[in-house]
Amino acid sequence: MMHTEPGVFGAISHPARRRMLDLLVDGDRPVNAIAENFEMSRPAVSQHLRVLLDAGLVTEQRHGRERRYRLVPERLEPVRDWIAHYERFWDDNFARLRRHLEKSTEQ
Repeated sequence: MMHTEPGVFGAISHPARRRMLDLLVDGDRPVNAIAENFEMSRPAVSQHLRVLLDAGLVTEQRHGRERRYRLVPERLEPVRDWIAHYERFWDDNFARLRRHLEKSTEQ
């Protein structure tokens, strides 16, 4: 899994692609339903979806002429793991700040 992480991080680096993932959280969608949420050309939307597909973050199913995309949430695990490292950092800092503020109000 380690060798695919740069692809996943690169894929989510663009705000439009993150928004596309958000749209797919509730279930699969046809490309037209995704495209209508963006003020960009249909080929540009398809290009962003291709990046997500190449990173394994979505799957594509063809139903006749329609292409439907589905989120593959497990592929976001490297991102979750990376963020978890920083959550510990923030939790520690917030705990220190709370102790500091409690001491300040006692004086």
